[in-house]
Amino acid sequence: MGTFLFKTEPTEYSFADLIREKKAEWSGVTNAAALIHLRSVKKGDEVLIYHTGDEKAIVGLARVVSGVREDSKKPGRTPAGEPKFAVVDVVPVRATTTPLTLGTMKGDARFAKFLLVTHGRLSVMPVDPVVDRLIRDMTGL
Repeated sequence: MGTFLFKTEPTEYSFADLIREKKAEWSGVTNAAALIHLRSVKKGDEVLIYHTGDEKAIVGLARVVSGVREDSKKPGRTPAGEPKFAVVDVVPVRATTTPLTLGTMKGDARFAKFLLVTHGRLSVMPVDPVVDRLIRDMTGL
């Protein structure tokens, strides 16, 4: 089981929305590198939910409950036969007890190689197991 980080603009779709809806199709990813990461997500993987915008913080944990599939609103396949625009279904697990801000991570040398810090524009990224444990400890997840 792996851990990923998914970004969302909370004014468009927040972790609170996911809790209220109980399940969501995670769609709208268009960046090529982010799509590569999204296509590698597996059913059962966990997802750290990161709010962009004014918050800039990890605020919750979700679980992937489907395999990767083609976005029905943007059908198409890559030359390798993968969904060109991939989606997965996620369900909420729990909110953080303490959100972890980007500022805190940037100020902590243990996050120096974390993709959120080094490649901040990616909306989907894998989370290294060491960083994953650190985030969970710092957020109460």
